[in-house]
Amino acid sequence: MPVQNYDVLIAGGGITGVALAFFLASNKDFKGRVAIIEPDPTYRMAATPKSAGGIRQQFSTRENILMSRFAVEFIKDAPYLLEVNGIRPALEFKERGYLFMAKDGSALADLCDFQCALGASIHLLEGEMLRSKFPWLNCEDLAVSTFGSKGEGWIDPYALLQAFRAKAKSLGVDFIKDEVRDIHMEKNRVMGVTLLQGGRIACGVLVNQTGVQARNLAAMVNLDLPVFPKKRCVFVFACREDLSSAPLCIDPSGVWWRPESGQYICGISPPLEKDPTTTEEDIDQNLFDEIIWPILAHRVPAFQAIKPTNAWAGHYDYNVFDQNVLIGPASSPENFYFANGFSGHGLQQAPAIGRALSELILYNGYRSLDLSALSYARYIANNPIIERHDV
Repeated sequence: MPVQNYDVLIAGGGITGVALAFFLASNKDFKGRVAIIEPDPTYRMAATPKSAGGIRQQFSTRENILMSRFAVEFIKDAPYLLEVNGIRPALEFKERGYLFMAKDGSALADLCDFQCALGASIHLLEGEMLRSKFPWLNCEDLAVSTFGSKGEGWIDPYALLQAFRAKAKSLGVDFIKDEVRDIHMEKNRVMGVTLLQGGRIACGVLVNQTGVQARNLAAMVNLDLPVFPKKRCVFVFACREDLSSAPLCIDPSGVWWRPESGQYICGISPPLEKDPTTTEEDIDQNLFDEIIWPILAHRVPAFQAIKPTNAWAGHYDYNVFDQNVLIGPASSPENFYFANGFSGHGLQQAPAIGRALSELILYNGYRSLDLSALSYARYIANNPIIERHDV
């Protein structure tokens, strides 16, 4: 069997993989061939379709804020950028904002100033201003809240994934239904891969975009990635009172909720001691009954009478080192690139990461947004970047 050859081979066809393929294939400076290896083109097990689709600029880290700002710009232009044969994708960006609440307002106020200095439209709300804007909210124990009036909200994550995929195909990107079984190296370079079904592909560059499997693929080139699958449950409930115009709300406890198709979705990240590495998809109903619902009922009086209707589980590619993406290459192999460990931020960071990786591959450096602070070197140096505004 003849060996196929690609200039850039992307292992993993999720949202960041297809975003990278788009930015490479649409760049006039790139003249090569791109292929994506993806074992499940239906994306039934993928993280993106199971995400809440959120996009926010309320982070504490410069790079995270600027990546999300670019995502919003890209998504607003996506109907034109990702148009194929006259068909423009409908991503349904609901720009309703994020509302972060705090019982101690000093840290939130400082973050608001920092975010605004980077161009985000974030407003500090307290007292009567908060009660007036969100009269359905119990504000008695809140010191302050921050609200993103522009550039925050949510989209249909599956629609964005499919739009990137369709556009990449139209630009000549090949999609191969398979997965990497082994990586072949000579000295300090990846030469190609062997596929699970037996084929072999040679490549100039190999990119790890395999999500929760990223650690396993990296191990094939003796690279240690601190990325593990962590389960997150999303619960759906109905409420008689109409709060469909509400933003995505984050309680001081970490419980979040937002409107969704006439109902509401919600969740919370479990405490570390109850957050094992797992790929199981069972629903932790106790999480809703014992933790989430009492907080919802306290924060929004209308939620004292709700009806649970559905739930699902997905997985974060969770960076246990500092919960921020690791992007690079590492020093070895020199042509092995990756962006892994998004820890729940993959959807909103995919456009910026796709652009950034394409620049690293094409130009050996960043041209649009410098993400060098998120390189693998910080892990080697034990210098974590802590995101204080995690959800």
